[in-house]
Amino acid sequence: MAGNRDFYQILGVPRNASQDEIQRAYRKLARAHHPDVNKDPSAEDRFKDISEAYAVLSDPNTRRRYDAFGPDFRQVPEDVDPEDWRQARAGAGRTRQGARGGFGYSDAGDIDLEDLLGGLFAGRGGRGWGAVPGADQTAEIDLTIDEAFHGVHRSVTVGSGSRARSLEVRIPPGVTDGQRIRLAGQGGRGSDGARPGDLYLIVRIAPHPRYRLVGRDLYVELRLAPWEAALGTSVAVETPAAEAKVKVPSGTSSGKRLRLRGHGLPNPRGRSGDLFAEARIMVPPRLSKAERDLFEQLAAVSDFEPRRQR
Repeated sequence: MAGNRDFYQILGVPRNASQDEIQRAYRKLARAHHPDVNKDPSAEDRFKDISEAYAVLSDPNTRRRYDAFGPDFRQVPEDVDPEDWRQARAGAGRTRQGARGGFGYSDAGDIDLEDLLGGLFAGRGGRGWGAVPGADQTAEIDLTIDEAFHGVHRSVTVGSGSRARSLEVRIPPGVTDGQRIRLAGQGGRGSDGARPGDLYLIVRIAPHPRYRLVGRDLYVELRLAPWEAALGTSVAVETPAAEAKVKVPSGTSSGKRLRLRGHGLPNPRGRSGDLFAEARIMVPPRLSKAERDLFEQLAAVSDFEPRRQR
C-alpha cells in the first residue's frame, strides 16, 4: 500500500490540483494499471496505491486533513490545530536530535504518534485538552464481483493482537472498487468519555474469471460462430443477476461491443452500469467434409476482402 508515499506524487498531480485534474489523473492511471489490463506482477499493488490516493484526495474534507497532517491524518483527532501539530512535531524532532548528540536523527517520522499527541495535549499552558475524540481508522475488505453486485454480510477483523475485534457488517449492493464505507463510531476510542472515531472500509474487488469490471460497467466475452456473426442471431449471456439475451446484428465482427443497458453494477444513487458483450468469432478447429465444401463454395462466390476493410 501507499504507506508514507505522497498521494499527490502517486497520482502525478501538483498539490494545488483541481478536483477535475485529480479525477482525470486517476482515470488515466487506473486504466493503465488495472490488474485485468496490466499483467505486470506489480500492477495490482500500484492500482491499490492509486485507488487509495484518489479516495483521499477526491474527498475535500479528507484532502484538507491530509494536507494539514500528512500520512498521520487518520490518527490525528479532528479538533487538533494544524499549527500546533507542526510545532509539536518540530519540538519532538529537536528533542530526539539532542538525545543522539547530533543531527543524524533529524527525521521526526519515527516518533510514536501517541507520545506526540500526548505532548500536544499537555501543552497550551499546562491546562490540557480534556476529552479527545477517537481517531478515524481504515481497513480493506475484499469482495468478488457477485458480492459487489448483490451485497453481502461479512465479518471484518479490525486491529491486531489483544486489541483485535470482529465486526459484522452489511455491504450494500453496487459498491465499486476503491469506494469507502463509513461505519460510524467503530474507529479509535476517545479519551475521557469522548466519542469514538469512525471506521472506513475500503472496497477491493477481485478479478473475475468471466467479467472485467470498469467502474460500474461489466465486460464479458461473447463467442460466436462465423455464420452467427454473418447472419445475426440472439445469444444467451450470463450476468450477475440472471441470464439475458443479446441480439447480435448481421455482419458483426470480432471486437464489436454489444450493450445490455442496466446490467452492470447497480447504483443506489443513480443509473446502473451496463454490460458489454464483446464479440469474438471462433472458427471450428477441424472441419468436416460437408463444412469444408460449404466454406469453399462461400470462398468461390464471395467478393469480401477483409484486409481492405476499415
